[in-house]
Amino acid sequence: MTQAINTERLALRPWEDSDVDFVFDLYSRWVVQRFIGNEPAVMNSRREALDKVARFQSIDHPVHGIWAVTRKEDSTPVGTLLLKPIPASGEEPLEASSDVEIGWHFHPDHWGNGYATEAAAAVLEHAFAAGLEQVVAVTNPANEASQSVCRRIGMEHQGQTEDYYNATCEFFTVAKPAIS
Repeated sequence: MTQAINTERLALRPWEDSDVDFVFDLYSRWVVQRFIGNEPAVMNSRREALDKVARFQSIDHPVHGIWAVTRKEDSTPVGTLLLKPIPASGEEPLEASSDVEIGWHFHPDHWGNGYATEAAAAVLEHAFAAGLEQVVAVTNPANEASQSVCRRIGMEHQGQTEDYYNATCEFFTVAKPAIS
């Protein structure tokens, strides 16, 4: 079961069946999907949203998860935050690598509020507290907004890689902070 995480303004929680309409609204937008996958495509049906929520709910791991990010003030869903093994490039279907990635997808109505940075920083803290030594992130080379979030949460740009998702990606890493 995905562990709930709270920040000053946000609640990151497991997905609920009632989140299907939000998931459909989020992933049916080209502005959200344009940088996701080798062949970006928008979600076309509520059935796809039901399936995605079921996949999100199926993660049963003490550290990894895919969270619904909601505002504490009114419980409004604002996005998705993920921490999971990243698929290595290779033969389809892609197999998970030993690296763990962090990623986010936020609704455009909530861009510019610092929610991605706040949620991602909290998930990194969760990851390192649970014993992960390093977390990676990959972005489409054109996705400057996500690259900025990576930098704001302390990730270092390592250049481009083709090691994941059978794609050319900008590659970021962050190591567990040393205990002082």
